[in-house]
Amino acid sequence: MSKYKVLVVDDEPSISTLIEYNLKLFGFEVLCVYDGDAVFDVLTTFRPDLIVLDWMLPKKDGIEVCRKLREQQNMVPVIMLTAMQDVHDRIVGLDNGADDYMTKPFSPQELISRIQAVMRRARSLPQTNEDQQYEIGHLHVSADQREVTLEGRIIELTPKEFELLLFLCRHRGKVLSRQQLLHGVWDYHFLGDTRIVDVHISHLRDKLEKNARSPEYIRTIRNVGYKLMEPTSKSHLA
Repeated sequence: MSKYKVLVVDDEPSISTLIEYNLKLFGFEVLCVYDGDAVFDVLTTFRPDLIVLDWMLPKKDGIEVCRKLREQQNMVPVIMLTAMQDVHDRIVGLDNGADDYMTKPFSPQELISRIQAVMRRARSLPQTNEDQQYEIGHLHVSADQREVTLEGRIIELTPKEFELLLFLCRHRGKVLSRQQLLHGVWDYHFLGDTRIVDVHISHLRDKLEKNARSPEYIRTIRNVGYKLMEPTSKSHLA
């Protein structure tokens, strides 16, 4: 079995060296680059299984790199590194296509655990070519096309908003706790910080509900979590 390849992108040599040393101890093949443009220079020859990506980089910052990867339909898993610790900073990274988020300073052992969790989740994704389609009221979700329509209108979602909605679709009618959603969509518990789930649910409601304060699709189950349901009225018919 070939080694998993990890591309490390950080302009601080001490951090890159630390990450590279620890990843190699766990059997990963590692390549380090030091600016955002270099990512795209090496992609065709190195073909990483995962990218560890610093936010603050020369030439292109981590957000620009992540956004460009997703625009090119390159879905290689990305773990974002940053010194910013506010939950809204995490959401910016995740909404631009990152799969996980770590704040500096960090433990190399925790980074290894995060890498393993993200890659485990990537390997567990269905490999079938059959598109999974979901119809809930006037909401249509295509897993393969990563497309959402509501009453025939295309709804633009960020990558994490789409993954959250898809997870809710796959468990439609079931009450899901915030921790279940956090683990199911991000495959990591973010040290128990479930605010990131609430923020993404709020964003989904703003885009899907006629009235986000009185949602018909994504219901809040008090003191538990959320549930995706068929609308109980015909209010979604224009």
